[in-house]
Amino acid sequence: MLIKDFYDVIVIGGGPAGTMSAKTVAENGIDVLLLERDREIGIPVRCAEGVAISAIDQFFPLEKRWIATEIYGTCLYSPDGNRAYISEKAIGRGLVLERRLFDSAIAEYAAKKGAKILTKANAIGLVKENGKICGVVFTLMNVKYKVRCNIVIGADGIESRVGRWAGLDTRLSLNNIESSAQYVLTDIDVDSHSCHFYFGNEIAPGGYAWIFPKGRNIANIGIGVSAERLHNNAKYYLDKFVQEKFPNASIIAFIAGAVPTSGTLPKITSDNVMLIGDAARQVNPVTGGGIASAIISGQIAGKIAAQSIKSNNCSNNFLNKYHKQWMKIRGNRLKILHKLKESFFTLTDKQFCEICRIANQVDEDKLNLFQLFKIAVKGNPKLLAELVKAYLT
Repeated sequence: MLIKDFYDVIVIGGGPAGTMSAKTVAENGIDVLLLERDREIGIPVRCAEGVAISAIDQFFPLEKRWIATEIYGTCLYSPDGNRAYISEKAIGRGLVLERRLFDSAIAEYAAKKGAKILTKANAIGLVKENGKICGVVFTLMNVKYKVRCNIVIGADGIESRVGRWAGLDTRLSLNNIESSAQYVLTDIDVDSHSCHFYFGNEIAPGGYAWIFPKGRNIANIGIGVSAERLHNNAKYYLDKFVQEKFPNASIIAFIAGAVPTSGTLPKITSDNVMLIGDAARQVNPVTGGGIASAIISGQIAGKIAAQSIKSNNCSNNFLNKYHKQWMKIRGNRLKILHKLKESFFTLTDKQFCEICRIANQVDEDKLNLFQLFKIAVKGNPKLLAELVKAYLT
């Protein structure tokens, strides 16, 4: 396998953010190498796999092979067992993906555009000369490679070594980390076209439990818990939830990890370096969802990286155009959602129940996240004003 000594851009990480950035760079005629440390793009799956159709079909034609099921509605449960229903008329139709196949599909698109992709390629450092970042050191099949480049794009997840190597501050406080655990359960009876969310401090302190169906008898069932309020690990709360709801289910997969819920980092570029996706903390702070943000950030970063190469200007001043565009398109909304998260997940169980009670008085076709948060922040006019602003911009 031929590996050149130089590529214009090297992307580290083969999730949706990384592959989308590589695809975008390549289709702009720029030479790009993508490094993925796992054996296969999309493996392992660290995701509940839910996403809005509108977040996908604007970028890719929907393919049946990577859609597990379509979602027509969402049920929200309060601690006392009452529920509020949000229909697709209010929030749009959703999907539960087969992430392994979806991620692989984006990588295929990137390769067709000319991106070079290597798996089992583990980045172990950046090349620096005279204080300037100018390449990547990685291992492949026990062989060390040192490949030069003009731009490094870090799409390497919440732990982002690229960010640390580049001197960017990627630290997170405990209140901005969700500890999560998820089973894939089978031999269960679930509505294959509805997602379910359970709130309450006994169920998931500072977070929620979820059921994302992948068919009639199979679902991703998980839990996210605030690391700051964690008295037991996330698996403890998940086991408790599963034992109550699905005591006879069979477990066919288990994943655990951390999710950043801080909103975008203040600084996501430096000279010759860009961070995208989870590495840049571009995750919805309320839901923990990151697929849509990953794709959007990957596309924006890819376009700016290509422009940077063509302009022969890889300075932070130029690359920061990506940060500015990201904030305008999506980042400012995540900023507001972070403030909402701080309010929403500190509610008492009694308050959760009251929100559900009030929400049940709203027509299900009109109840959406805006209405829900409006109920949740009632009595806080400043936060309500910020919420309105987020949805109008």
